[in-house]
Amino acid sequence: MKIDVIGDIHGCIMEFKTLLSELGYSEENGVYQHPEGRKLAFVGDLTDRGPDSIGVVNIVYGMVEAGIGFYVPGNHCNKLYRFLLGNKVQHTHGLETTVAEFQALTGAEQGRFRQTFIKLYEDAPLYQVLDDGKLIVAHAGIKKEYIGKQGKKVKTFVLYGDITGEFHKNGMPVRRDWAVEYDGSAWVVYGHTPVREVRIINKTANIDTGAVFGGKLSALRYPEMETVSVDSGMPFVKEKFRELWD
Repeated sequence: MKIDVIGDIHGCIMEFKTLLSELGYSEENGVYQHPEGRKLAFVGDLTDRGPDSIGVVNIVYGMVEAGIGFYVPGNHCNKLYRFLLGNKVQHTHGLETTVAEFQALTGAEQGRFRQTFIKLYEDAPLYQVLDDGKLIVAHAGIKKEYIGKQGKKVKTFVLYGDITGEFHKNGMPVRRDWAVEYDGSAWVVYGHTPVREVRIINKTANIDTGAVFGGKLSALRYPEMETVSVDSGMPFVKEKFRELWD
């Protein structure tokens, strides 16, 4: 199985389309396809902060429905899902941009998008186990002992990472670096925590290179384990790469 795993898009549709082109995909009947039959996987956080979250969701939904895309939800996806269900959530940390897009739609368009995203979210597993268990795609990563399991503890880890409950001065949660202790046999590809370059350690790969913060949008080609990145057109936000500058 040959899969291209794409990092956190966060509504950056132009970078997304550029990366798809760099990877060799072209649009046919509204669906991006690869001439060699490669498939795409997404680590979640499709929306929020960027300029066209709804457009990104529609592209990903089309590929998943066509059977050539694998999606897992991120924490931003979870929050948008709860908003679309009518739950009370704070319109902060980027959700306000997606809500503004949503509210600018007509009533019929809102209904279609709500149906699209809820189906995408509800049909998705918490994490994807691909290539006979050799590849795991999880938004914030997953511990070896959690692979194959579900439950609240696993969901919290997969959506938010190995959080301590403490916060940095900039409001970002303190997260343990679980990847340095990972010793599983499966490759784990994830995002969630922005890094300047794709970080590969102990058969884990963090491919969130901060596209929406002015970094890059990156993909990992599996099984080749090659990275492909495109530069972001978004303003650079230095504090989001705090650990890289300390």
